[in-house]
Amino acid sequence: MDIRASEPGTALTLAQLRRSCDPAALGFRTTAELADLEDGLGQSRAGAAIEFGTGMRAQGYNLFAMGPEGSGRHTLVMRDLRARAASLEAPADWCYVFNFDTPHKPRALRLPAGKAAALKASLERLIEDLRAALPAAFESDEYRNRHRQIEAELAARQERAVGEIGERARAQGIALVHTPSGFGFGPLGKETVMAPEEFQALPDAEQKRYEELVARFQEELATVLQEMPRWRREALDRVRQLNREVAGTAIGSLMAELELEYRPLPPVHEHLKKLQQDLLDHAELFRATKDGEAPSVFGLPLPSPDADESPLRRYAVNLLIGHAAASGAPVVYEDHPNHDGLVGRIEHISRMGALVTDFTLIKAGALHRANGGYLVLDALKVLSEPYAWEALKRALRSREIHTQSLAQAVGWLSTISLEPEPIPLDVKVVLIGERRLYYLLHAYDPEFAELFKVIADFEDDVPRENGDLRHARVIAALARKEGLRPLDAAAVARVIDRQCREAGDTAKLSASMQSLADLLRESDYWARSAGREVIGAADVGSALEAQDRRRDRVRSRLLEDLVNGARLVDTAGARVGQVNGLAVLQLGDFTFGTPHRITARARLGGAGVVDIERESGLGGPLHSKGVLILAGFLSGRYAASRPLSLSATLVFEQSYGGVEGDSASSAELYALLSALSGAPLAQRFAVTGSVNQHGDIQPIGGVNEKIEGFFDLCRARGLDAAGDPPGVIIPAANMRNLMLREDVVEAVAQGRFAVHAVRTVDEGIALLTGLPAETVNARVEAKIAELAERARSFAGVGKKPWQPKPPARK
Repeated sequence: MDIRASEPGTALTLAQLRRSCDPAALGFRTTAELADLEDGLGQSRAGAAIEFGTGMRAQGYNLFAMGPEGSGRHTLVMRDLRARAASLEAPADWCYVFNFDTPHKPRALRLPAGKAAALKASLERLIEDLRAALPAAFESDEYRNRHRQIEAELAARQERAVGEIGERARAQGIALVHTPSGFGFGPLGKETVMAPEEFQALPDAEQKRYEELVARFQEELATVLQEMPRWRREALDRVRQLNREVAGTAIGSLMAELELEYRPLPPVHEHLKKLQQDLLDHAELFRATKDGEAPSVFGLPLPSPDADESPLRRYAVNLLIGHAAASGAPVVYEDHPNHDGLVGRIEHISRMGALVTDFTLIKAGALHRANGGYLVLDALKVLSEPYAWEALKRALRSREIHTQSLAQAVGWLSTISLEPEPIPLDVKVVLIGERRLYYLLHAYDPEFAELFKVIADFEDDVPRENGDLRHARVIAALARKEGLRPLDAAAVARVIDRQCREAGDTAKLSASMQSLADLLRESDYWARSAGREVIGAADVGSALEAQDRRRDRVRSRLLEDLVNGARLVDTAGARVGQVNGLAVLQLGDFTFGTPHRITARARLGGAGVVDIERESGLGGPLHSKGVLILAGFLSGRYAASRPLSLSATLVFEQSYGGVEGDSASSAELYALLSALSGAPLAQRFAVTGSVNQHGDIQPIGGVNEKIEGFFDLCRARGLDAAGDPPGVIIPAANMRNLMLREDVVEAVAQGRFAVHAVRTVDEGIALLTGLPAETVNARVEAKIAELAERARSFAGVGKKPWQPKPPARK
């Protein structure tokens, strides 16, 4: 398509207003005939960055995938990561086990992929086997006899020690008496202990002798009684040793196979050795007891390994992460990346009114699940969660995962809790976010550049240079993925036209997969409603019209105000110092154009060009810059050798919100030139474009919406094929951006509307005034000279009074 205007300011041809996709050129009947596009759509730069970042194993080469929302960042990243991960080996399994040396510091065990689950099952089976084997061993006759022997020996030792004291006491005339509260001594009468009256009748010397003997034997008895707990402990140790001997055979036979299987894994083998030793130390826990009774020896309860946990939980395996041997590397997307969701958490259970925990309550986080593979995170979500960003950076820097609660991390928890052994980290992290977020992090977080060295920058749009068939294959693949009806060639062409318009460039297509998917889904809805099996161009058109209808309430109200005169914009006649400018409004995801009246007034003075929008605080910096450039153009062209004795004002009439951007600077300049020259401007035109100090018209954004905004107003007021048609004047550099609505193109074809492209201010002013640019320039120059002379006259400079000079004619 030729985007050059044949002559300055002439109306553009139909081919220059819209580049439509030809359905016949696509070469298929429906998208069911097309294969999927394997390499994506025009994101080669981002794809190469992802390939490099995932292949680079050095520390710090994590990725930040940045680009606009809906550009397919997540889909492409996940697709590329899964493809690479499938060719990699499955990473190691990780599990936590009880630390028999330091119970509050659980040990982390690394096992080959698939082995952790086998270890967990093996130890569960071991405990179940011991539950059956050990009670049987403790119920054997040999064990019972040896246990009774220990009990009998303890009882005999106690009786013998007490009996010896009693015999010696009787030989001295002292009787050993058993009472409900224990043992006692008293003087021995003829057969029994003396009565108090009989003892009082004895001589004092005899009473004193008995008292001394009783005191001595009581002291001896006390010594014996003090030794009895030690004898009981010795007996208990003998029972434990007996239990170890009895349990040793059963435990050893069951553990032998496990030790042989895990001998090649030293950490696991070491844990099994300590587990076996602990089983021997606490073999009595497996003894069969009556319901509700605890294991005991001599009526004393046997100690539990930990009063706060089930006695046998310490022999369990907490399978943190397990992989199938042929699963490849993991690719994990964490949708809720809070602190615990990243590094894991330690759960608690309520027991007896208190919260307790153990190593079996350690839960994996996203870093655990992605270890050895790839972790994909939404950058904004990570930054929004308290302490999640710091936890992620700490893990990447140290290359270890420290599982702790958020309360521990920030020092809120002062009670003793678990301190799990950290797990080595080998993961590639991919953050997905907007460009602004990447640059903010790069500027304000010193650690960010060290940890995320690779940028995958996704394009907003993709070239159309290879034809539309590639994009048709993308549309076909997306329709199949969403389970939608196939599209015919005309529908695909309509969709491609829409993507071209969203790109704002006839040589490109929008890369927004989200908007494309939405359009296909809604087109499928209209096809289903009409009972069609194939989506047609009419269905796509219905979807587009419905989208605009749902979102155009504000646009309709603004147009209504223009039509009924609440907002003043002329579309006919000619006015001095007045021109129609064009603005673009964006409300959510809906963008539309609307005309504004721009006026200029000029008089003698020294204030220069005054921007009322800026003076009132409604003008943004870019708009103010455009006005200053406009003033520079005036001074350079018309007052290069004399003072600019001018006070001019510019304003957007009936503008009550902010004004930003320089796209109206050419319209403001035209209004000012009209006010200075006295040449009226045709109100059938609306103008857009920025201007530089040399008078060149520069491109602007939203050109399609601006043209359509003025067209809607003209159509509402009535388009007449007779006479000069209304139209819009745009920068020639924006011709490649034209993708106008079909109704606008049709009106141009019928001669009821026109679009003109200009390159300079002179081309535009000639079109607006109907006069040669030289004539307008001469009038402006004469007016500025007149104002300068008047200014000199008022200042008393020169002897002759000022006389007006006729304008130069060319």
